[in-house]
Amino acid sequence: MQTARFLTAAFFAAALFLSGAAPAERDQAEVIAFRPDKTHSNVGFKVRHLGISNVRGAFGEYDAAVKFDPEDLSTLSIEATIQASSIDTGNERRDDHLRSDDFFNAEAFPELRFASKEVRNIDGGEFELVGDLTIRDVTKEVVLEAEFLGMGAGRNGRKAGFEARVMIDRFDYNLKFDALTETGGLVVGSDVEIVLDMELDERTEG
Repeated sequence: MQTARFLTAAFFAAALFLSGAAPAERDQAEVIAFRPDKTHSNVGFKVRHLGISNVRGAFGEYDAAVKFDPEDLSTLSIEATIQASSIDTGNERRDDHLRSDDFFNAEAFPELRFASKEVRNIDGGEFELVGDLTIRDVTKEVVLEAEFLGMGAGRNGRKAGFEARVMIDRFDYNLKFDALTETGGLVVGSDVEIVLDMELDERTEG
């Protein structure tokens, strides 16, 4: 009887091995869909002013479709839109100028867009997110330095936290205002750092 049981167990184990089955391992990714919790998120930027200080601002209206498996950051996918007219630097006159054709031309190009293409160089929670950034009528590939901050529990489902940043040259995107100071420097610097702090809610509908 013991010999028969041993042979049966051995045959079953061999069949599992030959079939490639591994009951203890995750056999497929658990991809979860998320959306921004705007109460706890910020889409911000900073740019040099007069060559001596930084002006900071943010966009108040945006949305994003985020999907990923928390156990596998290589599955991360993001499509995001930002409303150009929602720019806010704390100065209405300056914000109106930023909405004008010198900068975003929010009337003709109402949305900034980002679509991810690749996750690479994953090191723990840190990684690079490669994607296409569209501002006005220009689309260019950018690489965001990003970090997955972890998962949490919310009232209506799971939460996830990310932060990311990328430096762009605004002239690459036809944000063309080029007024100079008396010393010959730019009134508004060419380099703009985009800084994202995102708390995401699990998307439970649709």
